Amino acid sequence: METTATVLHADLDAFYASVEQLLDPSLRGKPIAVGGGVVLAASYEARAYGVRGGMPGRKARELCPQLIFVGGNFGEYQRLGDAAIKVLDDFTPLVERISIDEAFADVAGCTHLFGPPADIAATIRRRVRAELGLPISIGVARTKHLAKIASQVAKPDGLVVVDPGTELEFLHELPVGLMWGVGPVTRARLAEIGVETIGQLAKTHGGALQRLLGPAAGEKLAALAWNRDPRKLETHRRARSAGAQSALGIKPAVVSVFVPTLLHLADRVASRLRAKARLGRTVTVRVRFADLSAVTRSITLEQPISATAMLAEIAEDLVRGVLAAHPREKTISLLAISVSHLEESAELQLELPLGLADEKRRPGTKKGMARFGADRAIDKIRERFGKQAVGYGTVALEAARSVPDEFRELAEKEL
Repeated sequence: METTATVLHADLDAFYASVEQLLDPSLRGKPIAVGGGVVLAASYEARAYGVRGGMPGRKARELCPQLIFVGGNFGEYQRLGDAAIKVLDDFTPLVERISIDEAFADVAGCTHLFGPPADIAATIRRRVRAELGLPISIGVARTKHLAKIASQVAKPDGLVVVDPGTELEFLHELPVGLMWGVGPVTRARLAEIGVETIGQLAKTHGGALQRLLGPAAGEKLAALAWNRDPRKLETHRRARSAGAQSALGIKPAVVSVFVPTLLHLADRVASRLRAKARLGRTVTVRVRFADLSAVTRSITLEQPISATAMLAEIAEDLVRGVLAAHPREKTISLLAISVSHLEESAELQLELPLGLADEKRRPGTKKGMARFGADRAIDKIRERFGKQAVGYGTVALEAARSVPDEFRELAEKEL
């Protein structure tokens, strides 16, 4: 592990909302939200009223009656996000982009050219503001985890440098919710045992954490609470899986709800796989119930797939299995599909027509190849006329209209 603080985490502040205020100066200083039926992003002025991303639009308006909704300029988000990351590239080749609006950078090898890490971070912030008109917060530390926390503490529009000699003093006073991987459910579980700060987490016995959160999560969080994070930057990382999820609110766990949603999710995932000529062997679904508890199920296939209908049907079987195993759960709040163990497209192994029950889900059968052919035809139509030109059923296409696919695509990692 490095002995000096050379890892930067740069995060554009309220990025989508900030871009909208940049494009329309009349919105500056006003509470705005990107979206409509669902809040995709909120400005700091809106956050002051409790408006948050993922919140239903109706609730957001109740919290902030003067809230201004804007539709979203997705092309500008991509352009400006790329331009901000390019500023980091001007200082070091060791840049790991983790989303449209944030990235890590290791500047250990360029301090002789540009000065100490704190000066480099300050220069990056000035350039992003001057060249793009956007605020950006940066944290500087020895480890990725601490640099990311420091950038959160720096918000909005600030810079925090954590000296190696003050790491634990800085870290242990902070709320546990700032840690990477601690979401609302984990935070609530930790609160039940009196753990609300990172320092309290660090002092909690490892066995208790593992019993509460599971062996992997408990061990990981315990290490991060002591700033033990050996991860290096990955500058050319490809996604190891492709996934999509849909928040449903609170909906009954019935076929008319989950089947169209799964088809829509399968369409998003499988079309991404085909676009990059990749296939996957393992299909995983996640079902979140109304109380925010979640269950995952997965299956590993004999042959990798990238066909939409196959993926949807396999996911449907897995979800039905989850619901059968939890008969008391009558409502669901989120569904997710992911495909992992990805492979490059290779020659397809053909199968004889043996009358197997699952022939339509086997890529090498006549039915399987017909399904893949239909998918490729749809892909070509969409390439020419747009994604809304054709789909796999109007019900499925209406399943997630509240969150545009363009917004989701901005968060997708390169396959």
